[in-house]
Amino acid sequence: MSKLLDNFGRQMEYVRLAVTDRCNLRCQYCMPAHGIDIVPRQELLTFKEMYRLIRVLTELGVNKVRLTGGEPFVRKDFVGFLEMLSYNDLLEAINITTNGAMISKHIATIEMLEKVKNINLSIDSLQREKFAKITRRDVFPEVYKTFELLEKSSLNLKLNVVVQSGFNTDEIVDFVRLTKDKNVAVRFIEEMPFNGKGQREMQENWTFKKILNEMKTEFDVSEIQSEKSSTSRNYSIENHVGTVGIIPAFTRTICNDCNRIRITSTGTFKNCLFDDGVFNLRDFIRKGASNDDLKELFLSLVKQKPENGFIAEANRKKGGVSESMSTIGG
Repeated sequence: MSKLLDNFGRQMEYVRLAVTDRCNLRCQYCMPAHGIDIVPRQELLTFKEMYRLIRVLTELGVNKVRLTGGEPFVRKDFVGFLEMLSYNDLLEAINITTNGAMISKHIATIEMLEKVKNINLSIDSLQREKFAKITRRDVFPEVYKTFELLEKSSLNLKLNVVVQSGFNTDEIVDFVRLTKDKNVAVRFIEEMPFNGKGQREMQENWTFKKILNEMKTEFDVSEIQSEKSSTSRNYSIENHVGTVGIIPAFTRTICNDCNRIRITSTGTFKNCLFDDGVFNLRDFIRKGASNDDLKELFLSLVKQKPENGFIAEANRKKGGVSESMSTIGG
């Protein structure tokens, strides 16, 4: 069976698929306060088209999929799509990234789906007022309830915290304290320049080293040997049940082992978070492409994958970054 190998010998095994560009929150690092220009629904990939793309990719060696948005649970019958994907015998794991505001009533159903392994819950503050300021929505009670339900469930839970200067850097230690008695992985993410504004508007970028040093002010952390292609550097703390990690999304020190590709909700194939997108799969499918056509296309597209995110960013079209993370796929 052909494998998805890029020109640097890296095999693509993980696809990040956005099921929608819509979101019920308006996180300041993700999109402007007024939101983004959402696309007409007919321009979104259908669930049938998504299933087909994932099936073809799994026949080329992809074995994991992460479903994102926007917020995936705002799309009607998303849980039904999870059930559909579970029938793909070549998939080993289905993971979900969510803001947690709409998932609580679905947790029991999701637990029954054997291939759904991990839930990443985005939660950038443990303080209700600050949470509302960051997300521009007062839904902290619902999100924290989801956190408590997921922590007690059979699902592996990771908390994603985007570190934002001037907003939540004073809570890094508080988030680490959660791992004392809770079996969760708290992961701090470097803020990225994708907020739909066309320019970076960060007071200061809290990089990997700065985040790590802040943790060390109170905790003696020991690095854990991470599996190849991990997106985070992970750490344990003595007598803590959970773990902590840092995702160097902006400094991009994890690119060498990258095994991921992305598909946006409108079908744009991306080799890298920082690239412009290299092909529209939706249009290709709707013009009658066969599965063999798709396989040949995927094999060709991954050959365009840049060595790292800095090269991908340098190759972007002039005009700067104007996309929203909700448009790209979280």
